[in-house]
Amino acid sequence: MKQTSKYEKIQQIILGMKQPSYRYRQITTAIFQHRIREFEQMKMLPQSLRDKLIQELGNSVSSVTPVLEKQSSQVSKILFAVAGGERVEAVRLRYKRGWESYCISSQCGCGFRCRFCATGTIGLKRNLTADEITDQLLHFHMKGHALDSVSFMGMGEALANPHLFDALSLLTDPQLFGLGHRRITVSTIGILPGMYRLMEEYPQVNLTFSLHSPFDEQRSELMPINDRFPLQEVMKALDRHIQHTGRKVYIAYIMLRGTNDSLEHAEAVAALLRGRGLWEHLYHVNLIPYNSTDETSERYEQSDRNRLMTFVQVLKSKGINVTVRTQFGSDIGAACGQLYGEVER
Repeated sequence: MKQTSKYEKIQQIILGMKQPSYRYRQITTAIFQHRIREFEQMKMLPQSLRDKLIQELGNSVSSVTPVLEKQSSQVSKILFAVAGGERVEAVRLRYKRGWESYCISSQCGCGFRCRFCATGTIGLKRNLTADEITDQLLHFHMKGHALDSVSFMGMGEALANPHLFDALSLLTDPQLFGLGHRRITVSTIGILPGMYRLMEEYPQVNLTFSLHSPFDEQRSELMPINDRFPLQEVMKALDRHIQHTGRKVYIAYIMLRGTNDSLEHAEAVAALLRGRGLWEHLYHVNLIPYNSTDETSERYEQSDRNRLMTFVQVLKSKGINVTVRTQFGSDIGAACGQLYGEVER
């Protein structure tokens, strides 16, 4: 069921009060160009309209409240309070070339319980609304930061939340965030219905698939979702995605020492991605150094440098495109798989 976003509610209020339609443009300009955070401060609007907006939506434009911020050299992590007393985290990455990228959350917690992920130990509290998803980005925008690119790699499985698609609509709306589709990345552990819907509705949005093991039995052990949506079925869906969109698909692979970083694993990853037809060159592997957490039941460790480089060499020798992901934010618990959403550990 589609939710009504605050932007739609604003339009309904304007209509209900028989205000001229240009009032909506005034409000979106106030938010996105002048970075005005409160309806009461929108002095270009008549007081009666401001009062009605505050009555219906509250004075703050945003539905998320920053509670805590941690910073390291190129990363800042914000803990937000959302309705119901829950907490979610978002991360801002600053690259040396001046690019600003954001990693935002789609759920409070996550119900899929991947064994190496801190967020999965919480369980699923609830889906975030489209406003709560996009307001994480709005927070950074209000602070004057450029919104260069955004990835759904924070807390939760984005494609398990139907409100993701409403959020994508808001993010790509030229009157609102105005983000180009190719500047958005959705990461998934392999939720097939969501993958097919993304392919149809947002074919230019980047797709990242979390693989983490090329062997079905081991993948099911690490990621129980593999029993519901088996790897070979997901790979067929990725083939279709590439054929339909003509875009790259990224394969995320967290390197766990002694678990999935062997020569045998590297060769099996290459075998999985080779022989997939004319489009196989559009698969691109991102190897991710593991970031340890205190929350996961298994104490996984990061692969050593030699293992990592051997893995890279095997993939390259088989003609697979591969990048080792630069590590950011592990010192403040802001790296891949570390988001936990607690004020105090």
